Amino acid sequence: MGERDDKGRAEASEATRAANRAMADGLAFEDTRDFDDAARGLIAPLPDGGRVRNADGDLVWDLSRFEFLHSHGEEAPDTVNPSLWRQMRLTVQGGLYEVVPDGIYQVRTLDLSNITFAEGPDGIVAFDPLVSAETAKAALELYYEHRPRKPVVAVIYSHSHVDHYGGVHGIVEEADVAAGRVKIYAPEGFLEAAVAENVSAGNVMSRRASYMFGNLLPPDPRGQVGAGLGVSTSSGEIGLIPPTDIVTETGQRETIAGLDFEFMMAPDSEAPAEMHWFIEDFKAVTAAENCCHTLHNTYTLRGAAPRDPLTWSKHLERTMEMWGDRSEVMYGMHHWPVWGNDRVLEMLSMARDGFRFINDETLRLANHGLNATEIAERVRFTPELDRHWAMRGYYGSLSHNVKATYTNYLGWFDGNPARLHQLPPEEAAKRYVEFMGGAEAALGKAREAFEAGEYRWVAEVLDHLIFADPDDEAARSLQADALEQLGYQSESGPWRNFYLAGAKELREGVLDLPTPNSATPDTVRAMDIPLFFDYLGMRLNGEKAGDRRLTFVCELPDVSETWTLFLRHGTLGHRSGAAEDPDATLTIDRTDLNRVILKATDLPTLIADGTAKVDGDAQALHDLLGLLDDFEFWFNIVTP
Repeated sequence: MGERDDKGRAEASEATRAANRAMADGLAFEDTRDFDDAARGLIAPLPDGGRVRNADGDLVWDLSRFEFLHSHGEEAPDTVNPSLWRQMRLTVQGGLYEVVPDGIYQVRTLDLSNITFAEGPDGIVAFDPLVSAETAKAALELYYEHRPRKPVVAVIYSHSHVDHYGGVHGIVEEADVAAGRVKIYAPEGFLEAAVAENVSAGNVMSRRASYMFGNLLPPDPRGQVGAGLGVSTSSGEIGLIPPTDIVTETGQRETIAGLDFEFMMAPDSEAPAEMHWFIEDFKAVTAAENCCHTLHNTYTLRGAAPRDPLTWSKHLERTMEMWGDRSEVMYGMHHWPVWGNDRVLEMLSMARDGFRFINDETLRLANHGLNATEIAERVRFTPELDRHWAMRGYYGSLSHNVKATYTNYLGWFDGNPARLHQLPPEEAAKRYVEFMGGAEAALGKAREAFEAGEYRWVAEVLDHLIFADPDDEAARSLQADALEQLGYQSESGPWRNFYLAGAKELREGVLDLPTPNSATPDTVRAMDIPLFFDYLGMRLNGEKAGDRRLTFVCELPDVSETWTLFLRHGTLGHRSGAAEDPDATLTIDRTDLNRVILKATDLPTLIADGTAKVDGDAQALHDLLGLLDDFEFWFNIVTP
């Protein structure tokens, strides 16, 4: 494998260099329009090299770590897929940009997403205020350094993912929203989708996101080069101010800051709640995150429900029907804009056709009897789609999008009864290793496959050895090397990050680092009571609860609500109102209940000081709390 660096990472093997050269030979590098568009309209670069600090002086964003993407040059290092290298050289460009003169401006690459400002006669409209308050505030300050200091009178959330609302506290004050001085617009279903995604499966999603966005990897040509959609995610304060105005229907018109907006609903596309809009004054359209400079995910590797590519395609067709003939610029919530009607229509139509192709080809081959893995190995875009840079798999990929589409229609089971009730990984692994002739024989064959450049097969074989014996250092080392080469070959940023993060974890173990909190104070406050109790039910350990039966009434005086909780058959259900003859009644303000969930205090303390009150069997309530699981964030991924 040649020389290793001080982190134990190998250089690119000859098989990897050959694979990357072969990919480069088939790509449209002569089409340089993206470089012109990404540079167009630059007003000012990001200050301090793109560094943003919190109130304590800690870095929450540091774009300077990715300077190597500029300094290394146009030709990709051997350890980076050449297509991904091109994408990240474009994506890493940051600063304040003019999109429409005296109209629309963007601050790009100050977080995973863009923040966009539209200037109207009555003030500024801000679109999608990044992940963190600190980065959003820095973006607004950069904007004000070069544009008139008009007030922000409205914020628009295009959809329900955290990188499009989390920094809202950095650009507006909640008191101004409450007083009606600032309006916040969002699509119907936004709040429910935003809150649910960050609570119910928040722990496992966040752990997997630490792989997906390369947060555990050093930024350099053998490590993190970005995520395709953006560079990475900031680590500052995430907030949420609930919307004041809900967009509910396609064709809805609003005058915002003196500008004329027309909206289009796009639910169940890239997000459960999403919308597009057109600003008549500027002939400017946005398709939110449904059309950007990458093939997007119909399934995100951090984990989420599969997305529907057919619905996605139809939303893009509807966007063209409504505004295609009038649009002179399309700006997005990621990446750079495109200008001119022909270019806008090219982007929209290619994305429309690409997502429909994924849907229809998956179903066609499924109806021929192929399973998800077989289809993913076979499906390839048509030549024109394949050479369209914005449909390359930098963030999504044809492979995992096809598998998600299959699952969306047909579920996880492929119809083969041999795969209906398979053994769990650890038990199966031990038997596989035995069938292979033992660990030593299997490892020897894996080494031969590695030398032949068969890294996918090596990874599959060694996965069994490691799950059979996680202390097998030789297997771990070779598996790390195989995953590393797969990462070096990956066009998808998340694929690269997953492979390289897995290699790092095999070599160094699971590191106990500060953990992100998906259930932020704003998120918990935004949860309605049914969702709050669903969250508690998800944490109930049904195995421990068994068939114990308990009934509790929860009275919430500050919101004038009463609910009943039922512990039955290892589940925790709820209904509005008070049941007769409960085992106990808990009286507690909703605000104090939030503090308990946020671990700012605990229920015994509140009961002891009289802030909360229990009537009836207090021990039964304590027993219930004892049945709720807490989740360890740094669980193993590549080892049992």
